[in-house]
Amino acid sequence: MKTMTKFIASAFTAAAIFIGTNVKAQTTPANALRFGVGVEGLLPTGGLHDISNVGLGGTARLQYGVNSNVALTLTSGYYNYFGKKIVDGSDAKFPSFGLVPVKAGAKAFLGDGFYFAGEVGAGFETKDDYRNVDGSKSTKLILSPGLGYATKSWDVGVRYENFSGGDSGSYGSVGLRIAYGFGL
Repeated sequence: MKTMTKFIASAFTAAAIFIGTNVKAQTTPANALRFGVGVEGLLPTGGLHDISNVGLGGTARLQYGVNSNVALTLTSGYYNYFGKKIVDGSDAKFPSFGLVPVKAGAKAFLGDGFYFAGEVGAGFETKDDYRNVDGSKSTKLILSPGLGYATKSWDVGVRYENFSGGDSGSYGSVGLRIAYGFGL
């Protein structure tokens, strides 16, 4: 639990530094493309929390400005949820769990760089240790609402992702994304 507390404190500190920086907030230029690369801190929920306490990911996002207040997004990357210790008196751990998300979505800017986002897509499980009963790997439906703050170069957002469908059941994750972006 100490590690989790340090992780959360570090994430909030980083977000405060980026948000508190005196930079002109940017919504999104109309008819412009932006590309961003982000680091994801992930807290598993539901059934995923049974095998992992924390995850780490990396994502790339392409963003197209429909107008000055709305942008369309396409996001993909990789999430790794580190296996936690099995509670049986041994030093054994659950295997790590991996997922490749592919999501399309939209950002609605509320003013001064703050935005509400929503994404929908598919998550492709990657680890052999968590195959379905028939031996296949699950593909999950991803639904993900979030809030964030964007400047000309930085984007800090928090979201909840729900992964549903397949034999391996449904689960979720709370994520904090810190990304650097630039215009194309």
